[in-house]
Amino acid sequence: MKVLFVCNNAYNPGNGLSVAILNTIKRLKRHGVDARLMAVRNSDPEGPQPDFPLEHFIFPIFEPIIAANGFAFAKIDRRKIEEAVDWADVVHLEEAMPLQDVASRIALKKGKACVSTFHLFPHNITANWGWPKKNFANPLIMKYMNAVVYNRCSDIHCPTLICKQYMMAKGTKARFHVISNGIVLPEEPVKTKPYEDLSEIRLLCIGRLSNEKSQNTLMDAMRYSKYAGKIRLQFAGNGPWAAKYHKMANKLYSDGVVKIRPEFGFYSHEKLAELASECYLYIHCAWVEVEGLSCLEATREGAVPVIGEGRHIGTPQFSLCHESLYPEGDSKALAARIDWWIEHPEERNRYSQAYADAARRFDVDESMRQLIGMYETALADSHK
Repeated sequence: MKVLFVCNNAYNPGNGLSVAILNTIKRLKRHGVDARLMAVRNSDPEGPQPDFPLEHFIFPIFEPIIAANGFAFAKIDRRKIEEAVDWADVVHLEEAMPLQDVASRIALKKGKACVSTFHLFPHNITANWGWPKKNFANPLIMKYMNAVVYNRCSDIHCPTLICKQYMMAKGTKARFHVISNGIVLPEEPVKTKPYEDLSEIRLLCIGRLSNEKSQNTLMDAMRYSKYAGKIRLQFAGNGPWAAKYHKMANKLYSDGVVKIRPEFGFYSHEKLAELASECYLYIHCAWVEVEGLSCLEATREGAVPVIGEGRHIGTPQFSLCHESLYPEGDSKALAARIDWWIEHPEERNRYSQAYADAARRFDVDESMRQLIGMYETALADSHK
């Protein structure tokens, strides 16, 4: 089976979509699928390149903002797109943008099986514009995405149930397949170590420093926590709101709210796993999130999560108890949850192992088998 992945930019290590696409292609190949990529050329000439490279479209005026958000648009080259689609049995559209609009038209004209993954809520897009959660553009963007991609596909991969429910409510007409993107699991189950020294409480937050990831909720929560003076905040990631969040963190320290200066860094997967295994709690603040694999990868190492819960957040599916959830954006409620876990270290240590064990349900190889089943369904449908 030959599967063509179509996306704009697949080579930004700080972008969850890019990481998910490259990991999926790599794992599918191990399962015998000839998976290839059409995308913008990698800006690193020494790095890997797409099988069907497209030139970078420089967006007038807005290019600096686009680049700051870790994205790049592909220049639409119909000849190259036709060449790629001709090669494929299945065309997998990873976004719902102009590139995928053209690719889906060509695929349908040639009678190719056409599928997609729901990677982004419209809110993810408008959040990067700095717009509020509720705005007039979100429903218009979803209508556009349905029209140019989703309603042209026979099958759609939804990483979480909340994505399927959202798409159904917005009139998307397709077969839905709820399949986690999955994570790589160690061969042997993780045996967690109890967190015994409570003189310093390490809280880890992984994600792009951006509007929708809402790291400010965690920083605001420190002003309500009884234990802020013992807490070390560690933020792993980079992004367009880096300067803003650094300033907020420095003010927490200068105001004496926290006694340990918050730390920021961009880390390798190996280092992130180490940080997760050493933290007391993992905090996931995003107010819009399709799945949130960074949370799952942290729990795989025994991190106990506290996750924002809301209408457009898929991450709460990883929660094992009520104490691991709080209403998204509510810094007082988040502080109360953090304080509860600090006051119940035995529960924290017990759930550390429970979370590490539960993460094994999201084996990436099982996800790949389900994804291949979706391709087979779409391929059979295209031959009718």
